[in-house]
Amino acid sequence: MQKIRNIAVIAHVDHGKTTLVDGLLEQSGTFGSHEQHEERAMDSNDLEKERGITILSKNTAIRYKDHKINIIDTPGHADFGGEVERVLKMVDGVLLLVDAYEGVMPQTKFVVKKMLALGKIPIVVINKIDKDSADPDRVVDEVFDLFADMGATEDQQDFVVVYAAARDGIAKMDMSDPDGNFECLFDQILEAIPVPDGSKDNPAQAQVFTLDYDNYVGKIGIARIFNGTLNKGDQIMLAKADGEQVKGKISKLIGFHGLNRMEIDSAEAGDIIAFAGMETVDVGDSVVDPTNPMPLDPMHIEEPTLSVVFSVNDSPLAGTEGKHVTSNKLRERLEAEMTTNVAMKCEVVGEGKFRVSGRGELQITVLAENMRREDFEFGISRPEVIVKEIDGVKCEPFEHLVIDVPEELGGGVIERLGKRKAEMKSMIPMGSGFQRIEFEIPARGLIGFRGQFLTDTKGEGIMNHSFLEFRAYSGTVASRQYGALISTENGAAVAYSIFNLQDRGSMFLNPQDKVYEGMVIGEHSRSNDLSVNPIKGKQQSNVRSSGADDAIKLVPPRDMNLEKALEWIEDDELLEVTPKHVRIRKRHLNENDRKRNAR
Repeated sequence: MQKIRNIAVIAHVDHGKTTLVDGLLEQSGTFGSHEQHEERAMDSNDLEKERGITILSKNTAIRYKDHKINIIDTPGHADFGGEVERVLKMVDGVLLLVDAYEGVMPQTKFVVKKMLALGKIPIVVINKIDKDSADPDRVVDEVFDLFADMGATEDQQDFVVVYAAARDGIAKMDMSDPDGNFECLFDQILEAIPVPDGSKDNPAQAQVFTLDYDNYVGKIGIARIFNGTLNKGDQIMLAKADGEQVKGKISKLIGFHGLNRMEIDSAEAGDIIAFAGMETVDVGDSVVDPTNPMPLDPMHIEEPTLSVVFSVNDSPLAGTEGKHVTSNKLRERLEAEMTTNVAMKCEVVGEGKFRVSGRGELQITVLAENMRREDFEFGISRPEVIVKEIDGVKCEPFEHLVIDVPEELGGGVIERLGKRKAEMKSMIPMGSGFQRIEFEIPARGLIGFRGQFLTDTKGEGIMNHSFLEFRAYSGTVASRQYGALISTENGAAVAYSIFNLQDRGSMFLNPQDKVYEGMVIGEHSRSNDLSVNPIKGKQQSNVRSSGADDAIKLVPPRDMNLEKALEWIEDDELLEVTPKHVRIRKRHLNENDRKRNAR
């Protein structure tokens, strides 16, 4: 029997999970001395590298002494909460990372709640102890209180604490100890994390917790073996959540070591492997022995709370920048996404229109950003929350919102959130002039709030939120205060016109940018929409005048990236997304059509 430990690294976003996994890979000798690897090696796709966040959970394996330790790095954003929940079912213990200054955050509560409910044993790692403002003792108390509030068992409350600065590869068991390396953490993993249950002599039982896709072998299921042995070429049966049973064969069995995947011939109970050969494999499916099938409990996957409509781009500039512009291409790409991303759903809602539902704006913008990089061109509508009927009552999703703001700016933020139907739950001073305020707010109230919040707090505020529950509908919520400046002409914008329009509001475009009728080119300084002409040049005359050609000074335009634009738009507007530009436009480009619809 192999000596195996299975752990997941869970934490709030930006508390250092991926950096810690880097350190574990480095110090276990998994990378040879000749191997080159990047910082945050587990964040493999471009978007993860740019944003410094983990979007998809990934697994790796390291060897320490004579043990194999399977480690799963999980995302920290609430939008990817479904990933975390599935991963926790596959492991026997967790490393719970908490920032030595920020302490317990909303996502920490979310992952701790899931972990305790599944009865996992935690090792608490207080990370970033090298920060000037670090206060590890306060944070340990916060974690203890959190465990007590969440109803942890005595075994779970008796957790081990390791103090670490993952970036520098430092760990120690007590703050008064000299700085050591990760050896104490490895020893704690072997000591505190239980050995996997199950025996290799029982009939085969494994469960798929995430999917991958390979153009050569097709769909790949990544699974944890709970009992028995899986061999390459075995006949197996997939037991689906709805009771359907599909027979098939393992054409390829893949093991993990460091960042590498290698083909193996067999694996036994307790290990985490990947297999190919079953095109119908899905997250939550059980892999069982066809002669003695014993399926495992299907997984509960959290419901989506937000939806947008992806549509074929029908603006006057359609097809000039992207390669994939037809509804067939759009549908194929969205369906391909749904095969590996179980937290999202897609349905056809009209000619060339697809409703995509997910856990939050971030999840949807990550999909849109990936698609535009693949040369797609499409339109996106404003995000809407998914409203359900529970016992005859119309219900909407509510979020738990935590904000850290400078003390003197807290009042303005509380007032603004009040208009968005938020209810304040607590206010705690955080030291160094900051305070932490907690709210419960309808998810609708958060759409478009982030940009406003950063303006109100002069860029110093931090906000985090996680899904709470569905509650009774709370009436109308305040939305964008200002109207839009809408172009009335087709052509290229002129500096002279932009200069004269600057008094009317803030602009989104540069001179020579292409514009068309119905395109939004700026935000009006008042609450109504205003139609303007951005392509009107200066009238030339043959009379000389003093100061006629003074240099025009333009204010730099407001940078509207995909996320900012999606938060900014209203129900009667769309986002035109192409590989080169993100443009905002009205649904009805013609002004008369807009007036007719407004009636």
